[in-house]
Amino acid sequence: MFSLLLGGLSFATTFAWGRYPSLLQRQSSSSVTYSMNVTDCPGYTLESITESQYGLTAQLSLAGPACNAFGMDIKDLSIEVTYQSQTTLHVKIYDTANQQFTIPESIIERPAVPTTSFTKSSDLVFHYDASPFAFWITRRSDPDTMPIFDTRVSSLPPTPIPPFNSSDPSTAFDAFPLVFEDQYLQIASALPYGTNIYGLGEVIASSGFRRDIGTNGGVGTIQTHWSRDVGDPIDENMYGSHPIYLEHRFNETTNKSSSSGVLLLSSAGSDIFLQTPPDAKVSLIEYRMIGGILDFYFFSGPTDAEVIAQYGATIGYPTWQPAWGFGFHLCKWGYANISEDLANVAAMRAANIPLEVQWNDIDLYHSYRDFTTDPVSFPGDELREFIKQLGANHQHYIPIVDAGVAVTVNSTDVYYPFSDGFQQDTFIKNPDGSLYIGQVWPGYTAFPDWFGENTQAWWTDALRNWTEMGVEFSGLWLDMNEPSSFCSYSCGTGANLSALAPTNIVDPVVTGYPECYNDTLWGPSGNMTINGTSTNSCAAAGTITMMLKRGVGAAGEPNININAPPYAIHNGFGPLHSQTLATNATHYGGYAELDVHNLFGMMEEKTTHLAVQSVLPGKRPFLISRSTFPSAGKWSGHWLGDNYSKWQYMYLNIQGVLQFQIYQIPMVGADTCGFNDNTDEELCNRWMQLSAFVPFYRNHNIYGALPQEPYRWDSVANASRIAISARYSLLPYWYTLFANASINGFPPVRALFYEFPDEPELFSVDRQWLVGGDILVTPVLTPGATTVDGIFPGRGSVIWRDWWTHAAVSATPGANTTLDAPISHINVHIRDSSVLLLHQNPAYTIYETREGPYSLLVSLNAAGTASGDAYVDDGISYPPGPSRILTFQAGGGTLKVNSKGEYSILQKLETITVLGVQKPTTVTLQGKAVQAWTYIASTEELVVSGTSVDLNGKATLSWE
Repeated sequence: MFSLLLGGLSFATTFAWGRYPSLLQRQSSSSVTYSMNVTDCPGYTLESITESQYGLTAQLSLAGPACNAFGMDIKDLSIEVTYQSQTTLHVKIYDTANQQFTIPESIIERPAVPTTSFTKSSDLVFHYDASPFAFWITRRSDPDTMPIFDTRVSSLPPTPIPPFNSSDPSTAFDAFPLVFEDQYLQIASALPYGTNIYGLGEVIASSGFRRDIGTNGGVGTIQTHWSRDVGDPIDENMYGSHPIYLEHRFNETTNKSSSSGVLLLSSAGSDIFLQTPPDAKVSLIEYRMIGGILDFYFFSGPTDAEVIAQYGATIGYPTWQPAWGFGFHLCKWGYANISEDLANVAAMRAANIPLEVQWNDIDLYHSYRDFTTDPVSFPGDELREFIKQLGANHQHYIPIVDAGVAVTVNSTDVYYPFSDGFQQDTFIKNPDGSLYIGQVWPGYTAFPDWFGENTQAWWTDALRNWTEMGVEFSGLWLDMNEPSSFCSYSCGTGANLSALAPTNIVDPVVTGYPECYNDTLWGPSGNMTINGTSTNSCAAAGTITMMLKRGVGAAGEPNININAPPYAIHNGFGPLHSQTLATNATHYGGYAELDVHNLFGMMEEKTTHLAVQSVLPGKRPFLISRSTFPSAGKWSGHWLGDNYSKWQYMYLNIQGVLQFQIYQIPMVGADTCGFNDNTDEELCNRWMQLSAFVPFYRNHNIYGALPQEPYRWDSVANASRIAISARYSLLPYWYTLFANASINGFPPVRALFYEFPDEPELFSVDRQWLVGGDILVTPVLTPGATTVDGIFPGRGSVIWRDWWTHAAVSATPGANTTLDAPISHINVHIRDSSVLLLHQNPAYTIYETREGPYSLLVSLNAAGTASGDAYVDDGISYPPGPSRILTFQAGGGTLKVNSKGEYSILQKLETITVLGVQKPTTVTLQGKAVQAWTYIASTEELVVSGTSVDLNGKATLSWE
């Protein structure tokens, strides 16, 4: 036995690894103890195998008496194994009768059955034991290493596992008995001891970007998949569900790494455990699901970026982003009227802080109802004129759309989004066929049924009608789509609908000083200033607390319990219906909310994306959404939810950005300066700098909090201007990275070890990140700091140059280097071997910036070579229209520019800067001597001005 204490809950456990225990609950006043009495489940026997050129199919039969641990064992299963490509293997285990919920192909399109056989050439190889059934996946290229997935884990040895050899039974595990019941599925796989796992779901993990895999006898991670509306908790389930992980495996003998990925494509509520058994030298991942089937995809990599791309090829690559989406966005819950919007836009212009997009929260609505505007605060004519004024200045407007649609309160209440939807049967129902009515901001609400056959047309009409009312949006913000409800069950069914008024925001002023405010030093005003001598009250960037781990429910319930499944996943709210729809809510086609809950947000995103294509024909939809699921990136971007104005959360938003690159939702970012609580000048200063180097860049805060627009403080305004200028200069680079994501699935933002996979000191780094492979960002994440420590990958083999000064860094190989970081300065460095196409004159808007000339920044390595490319198109057309790809190659004192494509680039390349050269005596462009060049010896920098290179053709610059 061993005991594990986490967050006040003690688990006293007797384990037989791989045998599922029945669970008896015992509760005391101070803690909950769960005693697990081992009960063997029989597992399955594989039979009736049929092999084909694409894989195999077979039947699985229950191997003994049913254990019925958390439901009824399903006797007959089927398995399909498909070698999908050279790098992707699909293993699907399902009930032969097809009664268990499976995500329809119409919701998430999967790859077609291949027309080419990969059974003999795929790098992944499927192996199995017939009785009791177990399977494992190895690499063809490296067959003697531990499998990348292995369900034979019932007798985990206390000694290191010898090299795997399929012909030597002594190196294999005993078979793990698969559990497959109508309300409970369980399967587990062995992992190398302490390996590196990333992803597994949307979470703010106290362990950081690298997931905690546990130590001897410990549960390191319990990742729950059940989407819920909650203000950015730590170590709990939150808005989205993403059951995929990336494993970065390092071989200490060869000092080489390889990466693989595993997706369980299921919308079922689930727990995924990462843990290490007592005295074992292997670790374990275990899946516990409350429904559905086992639909696995395995990705062979072998690099991290390739794993992510292979996942994208399976569930869909990210949508194309409009160029303006990379600009700076501004919002606040509490812009009470159109005058405040106008004043805010004017103040940003007066402070010369670029503003690309103005947003409105639910303040916009009449009685908080979707697709309306308040006739007093946001009258239609004035709003239409405001949006047109934004458009005339090449700026944009985004309003909010909540998932709950208000229910009309009586026969005189005219609200077409509801009445039309009701007539067209577009809302979720109760099991008896009546309307399911919950509660959100407008009071009683109905919820769109995205499975409904009329829902797409109704939703499109609602958005089109909204634009005709004056809300001529450029993009949309999808909120509350877990979905969120303020009551349990169908609380409005049978109620007096007029009795529940819109939610009243009573005395919403956020009280309390900002996190680091010292009232003894600054007095009671709350106005904290930054100067060279002041100090704040923060000793560190906050503390991180573990979640209170929930236990699991009692076994022995013989029948389906759709409202409270026998196995209780570790949902942070407890009951699955809490603050969302009841699990027996019914969707078109007879689907139960229990099975499709995690799909709601993604299905809204898909429906909205298609609607916006219709409303704004020819343009790329720009959507930012809260709840997400695999394939959501095909339709939308994501913001990281209701975070806090705390230094800890500024750091934590980095892991969120890195997570969503794995999930193929690269357009992601946090509410800059924090959403909940009050921010202060120093925190907002540092956060505005940080967010300028992540994909989605929005400042947003809660109703009643201190205003935090960047013009409110001089130092923040200054920091913002500097950071946004750098961001807009880098727009061609960002744009190219996102084009590559949409075409090939490669992540625009990368953990350091993606590019330097054989440097273990990088595996846990999540206070720095790379934009593409060439830009290293090292932000200040602690209050009062004037320096920051950061590691420079490459162990001395790479020359890193300062973005701002172009000076080469003298870095400590393989360890941290301390960098100066005065207020309003963020450390950004350029990798050698890179060529970056830049906008030479970053302007107030993306449009104006793109209208100006280009420049080129070449950072040579020690051998004098560098390369790069750029993707250019009009930045708005959907689907992508004509484009042009530029390639840059430097070496031997020559830079060559090549151009290919149909898109005509009107802007010229006016300046070329080459770093890492000795002072030349002659410089030529297209074979002709150039007079307008300068050389800066301290940075080994050659600057050639006035080049006026036509980027639709070829060009050659030489120096000697």
